Amino acid sequence: MYWYKRFLLIGSILSLISLQSCRQDGGETTRDMKYFDLKGFFRTDSIRLAKANPLINKTVIHNKTSETKKVHIADWGTELSLFTGSDINKPAWKASYSVQSSDDFLIYKAKEPELKTRDIIIKRNGNTIKWILIFNHTKNVLYETEEKLSYFPDSLYIIQKSQRVRLLGTDYYKISGAFN
Repeated sequence: MYWYKRFLLIGSILSLISLQSCRQDGGETTRDMKYFDLKGFFRTDSIRLAKANPLINKTVIHNKTSETKKVHIADWGTELSLFTGSDINKPAWKASYSVQSSDDFLIYKAKEPELKTRDIIIKRNGNTIKWILIFNHTKNVLYETEEKLSYFPDSLYIIQKSQRVRLLGTDYYKISGAFN
């Protein structure tokens, strides 16, 4: 359980550091958004999942240590916060992503190397989201983080994170939740 506390501590520190570089955005409406409303999608799905209260087979891996439990997630908003944190609908980023769209896919690719969210791939069938993949990368003088976030509604979510923190070394985390 020590590794879990360390994960929370490091995550909290990194969140505080990244918050310093954030600025408050004005409230955006869906008509102001150029890209898919990732934040809105996960907000709505978090509410739906909270009402359904599914049993989740959750596995947490830190480096080579693994723990699996069957749980009911108390706060889906928090559980899926890395997904909502990857939202690219910021006014300053309106021209920062290339968009490829077809009937089945939406693909967003960062044009600028300093953007945290590098790629978002959304598989859809009409208005139904089949899955979402998000690739994030952050690098500064204190740490480097790579994330792969996978979400399959009513089936599975996976958070894979590799983080190298100066003075603390490299850690690998994987959190997966399979719906029963």
